[in-house]
Amino acid sequence: MGRTKREREQDAYAQAAGAIGGLVLVFGALHAIKDKLGLSWPATVLLTAGALVVVGYLAWRIRMAVTRLWAGTPLPAAASGQGAPGQAVTSPQESIEDTAIHAELTAALSAAGVIGTGQSIRADEATVTDVQTGTMYDFLVPIGRTYEDVEKRLATVAGNLGVTRLHMKMERSRDTERRVKLLKLHEPPFTRPFLAPTRQEVEAFAGVPLGHDVTGQLAGVPTFEKASLLVAGMTQTGKTTLVNGLVTCLLIAYGEFELYLLDGKFCGLTRFEKTAIRYQSSDDPAVFEDMIDELNGRSDSRYGQITAAIRNRQAVPSFKPVIFIVDEAADFFAHDESKEGKERARRIAEKTRSLVAKSLESGISTVLMTQRPAQNSIPVMVRDQFLYRMCLYVASSGTAKVALGDTYFDTVAPINPALLNPDIKGQAVLFANGRSKLVRGFAFSDDFVWDIVDEVHARQQKATESAPESPLAQAIEVMRSKGVEFMPTAELAPAVGITETRPVPRGKELSKLLGVSPGKDEKGVQRGYWLADLTAAARTDR
Repeated sequence: MGRTKREREQDAYAQAAGAIGGLVLVFGALHAIKDKLGLSWPATVLLTAGALVVVGYLAWRIRMAVTRLWAGTPLPAAASGQGAPGQAVTSPQESIEDTAIHAELTAALSAAGVIGTGQSIRADEATVTDVQTGTMYDFLVPIGRTYEDVEKRLATVAGNLGVTRLHMKMERSRDTERRVKLLKLHEPPFTRPFLAPTRQEVEAFAGVPLGHDVTGQLAGVPTFEKASLLVAGMTQTGKTTLVNGLVTCLLIAYGEFELYLLDGKFCGLTRFEKTAIRYQSSDDPAVFEDMIDELNGRSDSRYGQITAAIRNRQAVPSFKPVIFIVDEAADFFAHDESKEGKERARRIAEKTRSLVAKSLESGISTVLMTQRPAQNSIPVMVRDQFLYRMCLYVASSGTAKVALGDTYFDTVAPINPALLNPDIKGQAVLFANGRSKLVRGFAFSDDFVWDIVDEVHARQQKATESAPESPLAQAIEVMRSKGVEFMPTAELAPAVGITETRPVPRGKELSKLLGVSPGKDEKGVQRGYWLADLTAAARTDR
């Protein structure tokens, strides 16, 4: 049961009285010592405190000696006062200090807070090797530390080694978590350009290469399946060159896929027009919205097929990958502050978010590029959907966050794009799967790119010609035989066996038969079909 209030009050009085009594005894003892030794009060207090510390220390030593004897453990030479003849008595601390350490690494890691006070990098557990591009440090961190401790403070470690974060490349070992491999470059990254890779090197890469790393090795992402890419950087930093290299590598290494291109710069992606299912050179938001609608429609169709297969207990169908690349994407999200403009921008942003977020499972990936990485250039709800991000030179860390994410600088070993050299074109920070890497895009020669484009286009044409006969293939053959690029609905419908003469029903029947929406001629008068649209549809695996 709880104590009564009266009992608690009595305990408080008793404790107070005991404390007063204790103070009286202490004061009396100090007064007696003062009179006996003839000292001043401060000297008396200090002498008494020192004597108590010494007594406490001796008591602790005696207790430790008794404990060791009771446990049957021999006393250390330093405690027993004995040692081997001719042998100096050393303490454990002296033994640690006598162990050879790697002074440079120990100083750099200790100052960075990677290893604690009293810890060191052993010289026999570290090797330093000069390689072609720099100095390679291969070492073990002390027990209790891992490579992650170094990685988290890599920028500080680089500074302690006399270079910047851009000069450092870190690799983890597969044999132990304590092993760290650090490459410190002799000169700033990409000071000397690397040769563009050969076709064989691109084909041998495990994934899709995006550029060289600081050592000249190919670097990139494992796949574009279920992943999209955002590329940002200020004007004249080499963004288009970097993405042209990406498309070239996709054509070489990614196998069969369908390419949609929207060239907001009007000429940045022109060289790949022949290989695209749909190519548009425009900065009109309506064109962007139309392509987004088409791809969202394809995504819905594919999800419908997946759902039907699951319901029927059939294997989920595999679809040909689709990659949608947009240059100068920020222009399509801008508006003129009018009510209609704001509504259009809101609608486009929501449709784009849906495409990037929901279409990955259906095999449709998106690559957006912008040279205006301002806070509102790409809506946040769109930016947040990208798994892969690349940022070329920007003017500030705040701008870098727009491309790489608001929490980017809280990730492991971040690289600040504001520190990149703007004169080195195509240099970018690649942030993928939670890790940062410095890369420089490939500058393929025009002849090399044209050879790849022509080869892919020829392969596509052959596949179209060998496809089973269909109304779409029949329509393409009719237009080719007549040598026309556009044919009105009234002329094309009878050529593919449609007997309906009323214009509206005839147009609906032809569109359904071909599976392609009609357009208008160059003058915008007659409704009909473009050969390029029919050919692209024939190559499309919906």
